Amino acid sequence: MTPQHTHTEAQFAQAFAQCRQLFADKLHDYGPSWRLLRPTSLTDQMAIKARRIRTLETTSEAMVDEGILPEFIGLVNYGIIGLIQLQLGYADQVDKSNDEVLSLYDGFAADTLELMKKKNHDYDEAWRQMRVSSYTDFILTKLQRVKEMEDNPEEAKVSEGIDANYMDIINYAIFGIIRLTE
Repeated sequence: MTPQHTHTEAQFAQAFAQCRQLFADKLHDYGPSWRLLRPTSLTDQMAIKARRIRTLETTSEAMVDEGILPEFIGLVNYGIIGLIQLQLGYADQVDKSNDEVLSLYDGFAADTLELMKKKNHDYDEAWRQMRVSSYTDFILTKLQRVKEMEDNPEEAKVSEGIDANYMDIINYAIFGIIRLTE
């Protein structure tokens, strides 16, 4: 492993730790109330966040005093929630403890890190040459693909699953966090 790849893994872990802390804080305040959300609702919420990032990237005026960084963090956390919901299905009431949810979060974070390491090896840190706005565009593209798969579940012939797209979205969002905090 090259020193650059080692640096990326450390940055990735630091960015994920920031996301996890906010997730844990919100979990403390609200519990896992999102267990009631269907995956399609999570996809729509992620699309809203990604479109907001694009708006912030292309205009200088924002009515809500939040920047791009919190939206990337939101995409990471909603992506993890999406992976949890895909695995467990949605619930009619809160059915998991905070500790159970954090354990699931950590498992999906580890899986996503492993995917990043494999792709980062194969693509040789290509994400570092990309503009942050490209991450946004790729996230929006992945979300459109997910919506197509959700709306037409029987028609997929060669595509990766929704879970793989969520993981790619999480990774692009983590890259955005790294680039915005370097």
